[in-house]
Amino acid sequence: MKIEVFTLPNGEDITLTAYLLDSSDEMPNMKTRPAVLVLPGGAYHGCSDREAEPVAMAFLAQGYHAFVLRYSVGPGKAAFPRPLEDAEAALELIRNRADEWKIKKDKIAAIGFSAGGHLAAALATMGRVRPNALILGYPCILESTSSILAEPVPSLDEYVDGKTPPTFIFASSEDKAVPIENSLAFAIALDKEKVPFEIHVFQKGLHGFSIANQVVSKDEEYLHANRFVKPWLDLCFKWLNDLFDFI
Repeated sequence: MKIEVFTLPNGEDITLTAYLLDSSDEMPNMKTRPAVLVLPGGAYHGCSDREAEPVAMAFLAQGYHAFVLRYSVGPGKAAFPRPLEDAEAALELIRNRADEWKIKKDKIAAIGFSAGGHLAAALATMGRVRPNALILGYPCILESTSSILAEPVPSLDEYVDGKTPPTFIFASSEDKAVPIENSLAFAIALDKEKVPFEIHVFQKGLHGFSIANQVVSKDEEYLHANRFVKPWLDLCFKWLNDLFDFI
C-alpha cells in the first residue's frame, strides 16, 4: 500500500490523505478499484481521528482505495461554503488522477459522519462535482444543528435533486447530539426526488460511534453502549458493493 498526503488550495492544514492499495497479477480483477472519500465529523471545530483512518482501513480491507479529507474547521474558517470547496477540490483531485491511481472514476463514494455527514451531503447535493454514492452516518442535515457547530450551516434536505447520488444512511434514534430528524428529513427529501436510498435507524447507540469497535471506543462503557450499531458497516458494504457491481 502507498500513502500520500496532498495539500489542498484553502490552506496548508487542508489535506487529503490517499491510501492506495497495490496491484498484483495474482488479483487480476483488482487492476482498477472503486474508491471512498472519508469526511470525519467534529462539529466543524475539528476532524475526529476516530472517524478518519479507522474508517479508511475498513474500506481498504474490502478492496477500496480510500481517501481522508481534513477540511476547513474552526470559527471563521468553517464558514460555509469553504468546507464544501475543500471537498470539491478533494473529489476533483481523485477524479483527475483516477487513471494513475487505478480508480474507477465513476465509482467514487463519499462517506461523512456527523458534521462530516453535513459536508458529504453538501457535496452530493450542491457540489460542482458530486460523488457516485453517498454514505451518511448520524449526519447533521438541518440548519437547527448550527447551535452545536462552529459556524451556521444550511439545511441540505432543501437541496436534494435528481442529480443527488444513491444514498445509504445510518443513525441511532437515541442520539442526543444530532436528533434523528436530521436523517429522516434527508431520507424524505430523497424519496420525493426518487433518489434510491437505504436507511437504518438503530434504537440504541451513542453519537459518534464510528465503526463501533474497540479501536474507536473511548472506553469499555462506550463500546458496550454501541454494540447494537456495529452491523451498519456490513450493511453498508453490501449496499455499496451491489451499487458499484463490486462483488
